[in-house]
Amino acid sequence: NECFGPPSLGFVCLAAVTPDDWTIEFRDDRGDDVGLDDCDDVTLVALSFFTAAAKRGMELADAFRARGKQVVAGGLFPTMMPDTVAPHVDAVVVGEAEGVWHEAILAAAAGALKPRYTESAQVDLSTLPLPRVDLYLDREGPRYHPDDYPVQTSRGCPLACYACALPTSMGKKLREYPLDHVLGQIDQLNRRGKLASFTEDTSFFVFGGVQRRFAELLDRIAAQGGPAKVSYIGISMPMILATPASVFAQMTRAGIKMFYLVGGFDPITQGAFTGDNPKAERRALDAIRKCHDLGIEPYTSFLVGNEDDNVGTFDRMLAFANAANIRKAEFAIMTPYPGTPVWHRLLAEGRILHRDWSRYNDANVVFRPKHLTPEQLQ
Repeated sequence: NECFGPPSLGFVCLAAVTPDDWTIEFRDDRGDDVGLDDCDDVTLVALSFFTAAAKRGMELADAFRARGKQVVAGGLFPTMMPDTVAPHVDAVVVGEAEGVWHEAILAAAAGALKPRYTESAQVDLSTLPLPRVDLYLDREGPRYHPDDYPVQTSRGCPLACYACALPTSMGKKLREYPLDHVLGQIDQLNRRGKLASFTEDTSFFVFGGVQRRFAELLDRIAAQGGPAKVSYIGISMPMILATPASVFAQMTRAGIKMFYLVGGFDPITQGAFTGDNPKAERRALDAIRKCHDLGIEPYTSFLVGNEDDNVGTFDRMLAFANAANIRKAEFAIMTPYPGTPVWHRLLAEGRILHRDWSRYNDANVVFRPKHLTPEQLQ
């Protein structure tokens, strides 16, 4: 099934550091003709893809190479599974690409790509230009017209959440973009009639120094006035309960009216739905109530398929949604994405069912659950 998630930031960040003497054209394979029959004058085909698109990405790589084109692949899946991607491409970029991109494209111009490019040092975010979102948002006739576009405020994370690949792909040290850069990202979206979204910035609510910086960012957004500039912020129930009401007030002054509330990865949501744990359920209800009281809609993502989930988990989730008056929700199947801690654990336990990457998309069961059959979980 086709999945139209938010646009990726990877290619627009890379385009921003590509020398001006290169001509860049972007094609979105989800809706565009990718140009297999229109690539005679193309020097380099650069592919970026997540796990769910990996099968298609490698098919496209094979097709372009069959037409004599040089192909380089990067992004999350090639970073996590370079040996799987390598037979299909001329070069794999592992990790952040900005530090090795100039070397790679100079090699491509000479027809001498190395098989692999890996960052030797993490990128200094203060040196990066604004991402080239114009390549995505200003092109004519795209099939997919997003209302918002992700904004990146930092890279890396010292946490070790079991289903997250970010510490592996971007490092365990939290690095922050300058506030002016973040505001510049937001501004170039607003000028195009788009809202910004903070999708993965859990660091806002976890680390004290970053919390203060986030508060400054909210104040600067609010000071600009005018229509809303941000569509939503990613958050979890523990973060909601730990965040002072004053910060919520700053969010509302900045025009933020929605959270993307991720569940299933924290002890509150796991405890509230997996058995008789009234304390966890009360805390979960308190988190939703706090959102409603402060005027922020908690668009809630329920995750099923954790180790302690059983056949009663689903009814408990629906009962909770009714009791908490959750008006907007999604339901996702726990997916062991390559490179994450849960991937390595389930692989070692022999519980990965297959490697059809097109089914690694939060909608299919690709592992053997502990207390359910794959069919029950599906």
